[in-house]
Amino acid sequence: MLFNTALFWLFFAAFFVAFHFAARTRVARLWLVVGGSLLFYAAWDVRCVPLLLGTALLDFWIALRLSRSQDELRRRVLLALSIAANLGVLGFFKYARFFADSGHGLLGALGVTVPEPTFSLLLPAGISFYTFQSMSYTIDVYRRELPARERPEEFLAAVSFFPHLVAGPIIRASVLLPQFEKMEALRWEQVQRGYLLIAVGLLKKTVADLLAGPADSLFSATSAPSALEAWTGALAFTGQIYADFSGYTDIAIGVALLLGFVLPPNFDLPYLATSPIDFWRRWHLSLSTWLRDYLYIPLGGNRNHRYRNLLITMLLGGLWHGANWTFVLWGLYHGLLLVVAHVLVGRFPALKETPSAAVRWAKRLGTIYLVVLGWVLFRAESLPAALRVLKGMHVPTVASVFTWPEVLTLLFVVAGLVLCHVASALAERPGLRQRSFVLWPVVAACMAVAMALGMPGHNFIYFQF
Repeated sequence: MLFNTALFWLFFAAFFVAFHFAARTRVARLWLVVGGSLLFYAAWDVRCVPLLLGTALLDFWIALRLSRSQDELRRRVLLALSIAANLGVLGFFKYARFFADSGHGLLGALGVTVPEPTFSLLLPAGISFYTFQSMSYTIDVYRRELPARERPEEFLAAVSFFPHLVAGPIIRASVLLPQFEKMEALRWEQVQRGYLLIAVGLLKKTVADLLAGPADSLFSATSAPSALEAWTGALAFTGQIYADFSGYTDIAIGVALLLGFVLPPNFDLPYLATSPIDFWRRWHLSLSTWLRDYLYIPLGGNRNHRYRNLLITMLLGGLWHGANWTFVLWGLYHGLLLVVAHVLVGRFPALKETPSAAVRWAKRLGTIYLVVLGWVLFRAESLPAALRVLKGMHVPTVASVFTWPEVLTLLFVVAGLVLCHVASALAERPGLRQRSFVLWPVVAACMAVAMALGMPGHNFIYFQF
């Protein structure tokens, strides 16, 4: 059930009516959320439903035991069980083949002959998201920052809530559980913002699918690209991943709003960042804050071995995205950028200042240049493929004369990047939502453009993570 298909909207229309008009009690609504979310998830692959239920019910049981125990050793053992179970499931399904292939390659390099791994595993949709969401619940209960729930339906509803289930944002139980307790009535301003975000999200997804063409052409080629081809394809993926992922989360937040629930934002105009530090305060906020609170700070945060902690956090953040060494290198690259940025700011405090618009835009251009280089690592299938593109961007190996179609493609790519940021900025303006005579034409225009350009129902990029 892709958000940009008619099947999903038929499902959501039926769910909307049942939730607001048929389910009269809070408990009925909770079980409706659980049942509807599991049906939504089963549409991907029904074999994955028991895994989702199993990990969630295990964490529900562990949280109850944590809340009832005063024995610190017992509580630590229970928390370790939750973390081991969640990371074990995630590691087995997502990384078993990766580590098996890496081990086989290492042994081969050492001259040890072993059979090549031949097994393959189904990767459950959204496993990286719901394991982190479920695990944060037991950690918060262990820290006594959140009371454990006595009944399963409330926690199951929070973990499986279908708008964010498959590709985020990573919503912590502490955000949704209080809302499921109150079940407040739907407000008109939520309806307005919900429709606006859905329209903007569908527009972004359409732009992302159009940008996929130039990006795929570059990264699927085996020959050395020209400078224009390399930059066009790299910028196309830069726009595609933002438009695709932020478009999904816009729709997810909008759908949740129409049901009366508020999900936190996941992006804040990231390509307007003025430094690598600023970029990670704007990009994939739910993951970066999760890693900060549950990994970086427990490692010591800014107090002890700050730069080591940054590198470890970003390395694991890169690995979270997928079982490929390019993701690990992408995480290491951003970790190094953050370390260098913190060192420079520490030595030259004036770098924090932005005395003029020209300086701010210079910082933005420098930051997006560094980010684009990272996206090349992220998108490439292998390190040699990434190096081929990076070389084409900086050391052209193919002499060619620019043609108008190539130039127009580059301009189209840049226009797509700008359009998505403008749409995001407009969607967050309270004044727009307060003026119905402006709001609804904007919603209609976004929907019209999305339909005119075509909504083929391509998978969202972050489904693979």
